[in-house]
Amino acid sequence: MRIAVASQNFRTVTAHAGKARRFILFDAKADQPVEAGRLELPRELMLHDFNGDGPHPLDQVDVVIAASAGPGFARKMAARGVLTSIAQHADPLTAVRLFLVDGPVAPPTGQLGRCSCGAR
Repeated sequence: MRIAVASQNFRTVTAHAGKARRFILFDAKADQPVEAGRLELPRELMLHDFNGDGPHPLDQVDVVIAASAGPGFARKMAARGVLTSIAQHADPLTAVRLFLVDGPVAPPTGQLGRCSCGAR
């Protein structure tokens, strides 16, 4: 399983997954996650604004974990076959371990296609 954790500073899990441009990538085999790389997205590939039908770098993962994610982000990722989960810890490795043990924590539901940041 490949997991991407939103982390703008590459040290802690960060919020607003749709605006995240930096992710720590983990490979998780038998509940032992290992950091497998880092992903830095250009501004035009932030999921908050990305409306393309083509491939996206996050298509390579099975799960995205962030401190927060809106229903629009979760919907976009689900359409790409990627699960969205809310982190239960600020440390990226610990967040991945908790995900593997406890399972996903769904983002809050709401009006699909709109984030709570006020953007339209």
